[in-house]
Amino acid sequence: MLASTNPVHSLSSLLGQDVFGKPTMVKGFPNLTAYEIDTHDTIEKSKNEIREKIAWFLKFADIKTKADEFVESATMNPAFEESAMFENMIDLMFDDEYEVYVFDTAPTANARRLLGMSSVYEMWVNKMVQSREEAASLKDLLSYSKKKKEKDPLMGYLLNLRERMHNAKELLTDDSLTSFFFVTLPEALPIAVITRFIGWFKEFNIPVGGVIVNMLIDKDSVKQDTPDFVKNRVAMQEEHMQTIWNEFDGQVRAILPLLETEVCDTAMLKRMADLLFAEN
Repeated sequence: MLASTNPVHSLSSLLGQDVFGKPTMVKGFPNLTAYEIDTHDTIEKSKNEIREKIAWFLKFADIKTKADEFVESATMNPAFEESAMFENMIDLMFDDEYEVYVFDTAPTANARRLLGMSSVYEMWVNKMVQSREEAASLKDLLSYSKKKKEKDPLMGYLLNLRERMHNAKELLTDDSLTSFFFVTLPEALPIAVITRFIGWFKEFNIPVGGVIVNMLIDKDSVKQDTPDFVKNRVAMQEEHMQTIWNEFDGQVRAILPLLETEVCDTAMLKRMADLLFAEN
């Protein structure tokens, strides 16, 4: 399964077929399924789930108000989209329908927040469970009603969520099952970005599989009559390659050349895969 959690998807363009919104078999590859996750659909589903849980709670607590205001407040949180996408991501993994899952994440700090969400979720849920238990105990002490004790509608949800988050954390931090690979160009800014990213991911104990260098110009293709612009680019890349070897010593898994055309169909993708896994 090749899935994209990037809000700006590119898999459909890459594969030359529509894979948006549902898992789709890739033409010509019987063992490959691609899926651009519908961000809007994921967020709406999460909003509906939150609305349902809040409505349960308000009824349980006998509070006479509508859930919509609470839902709006909860979903305006800047991390809400990442948490919704994370839920979708772990749903795919827990379904366990495929041998290998490859996720294309957003090329920003969203990726770090997305994968770090398991630790954040676990801490939040533990706090919520503790609060619910304390509130239920206090309610029992202060209640004089002879009504049959009602089951807390949120407790079961929180306990289930805690177990899911624990399993997700175990999966994401198991270096025998999970690795995160960074793709960089031999340029100063991308190198600086992934250097920070690798440090961030180590904070969450998420295994880093290595670094892939992309779009390196073949020095042997540079001739005497090659334009100065290209010669300067080659010299610049050589300098930055030294930085890459120094910064990511032992972590560089592959170096991919700058191809004569962009990778935008399955034939080019196969060519890129052959280069990626070629023995050096």
